[in-house]
Amino acid sequence: MAVYYIISYNIHNMEMWQQYPPLAVPLINEHGGEVLAADLSATPIEGTPKQMNAIVKFPSAEAALACYNDPRYKEVMKLRIDASDNRLLVLAKGVS
Repeated sequence: MAVYYIISYNIHNMEMWQQYPPLAVPLINEHGGEVLAADLSATPIEGTPKQMNAIVKFPSAEAALACYNDPRYKEVMKLRIDASDNRLLVLAKGVS
């Protein structure tokens, strides 16, 4: 069953953060993931919006967690962590 990372955070160091996507996306793809949405200017409908919002699809929870726990991704992830705050990352099951 497909699963989705739902990701939201604020960026406080744009120069550092801009290094993250070109390094992260190939690793995501390698684990069977696909970035479905990534938006720095999403339209808030309810609540307090964060600056970056993304949805990443994986074929299974195992694939999603393998990507997150990949030592190469852990190194790349440091860019995102160091460049952002008020982070939210959840793994949600798709509907069949």
